[in-house]
Amino acid sequence: MAVPWGLLISTVGGVAATVVGVIAGGVVGRRSQNRQWLQESRTAAYEKFLQAFGAVEMELRHAFLDRRTPAVVWEPFNAALHSLSLVASPETAAAADKICDLIEEFTILFHGRQPTDLDELRPIHSGLHEAHLKFVNAARRSLDPSQEHVQRALGGPSAWHGVESYARGDQLAD
Repeated sequence: MAVPWGLLISTVGGVAATVVGVIAGGVVGRRSQNRQWLQESRTAAYEKFLQAFGAVEMELRHAFLDRRTPAVVWEPFNAALHSLSLVASPETAAAADKICDLIEEFTILFHGRQPTDLDELRPIHSGLHEAHLKFVNAARRSLDPSQEHVQRALGGPSAWHGVESYARGDQLAD
């Protein structure tokens, strides 16, 4: 009996195409899952970092303006940094590092004394405001490169005129 070569070749070709398709689909699917995981993990880490930074910055600012020793809870901030270090883009990590440097400068103001001079706070506050905006824009781009650059981030360090007004005692009476 003669082997029908045409039938054999088409069958082997069909099997080979199916195997290649399954492998290629698995690779593409896995890459898609990895990208989705990274996107979700980055979003959560960025959110956690911004929340922790906000809490630390506000406590330091309030302590400075109220002329008291800060009661910063560092654990959430440090945990957020650990999470961020796992998934942050290089640009976002650099922006977070700048925030950390400025937070350290802010805490140094309290070492051994109670700071009262707004001129000491102004460059740190301005730096935090700028670093926060840089972090937000870097995070937005790492999550979706088509995101537009924002000129002003919501949240974060308040406007300087609000800090000066509070320090002068211009706050509204209850």
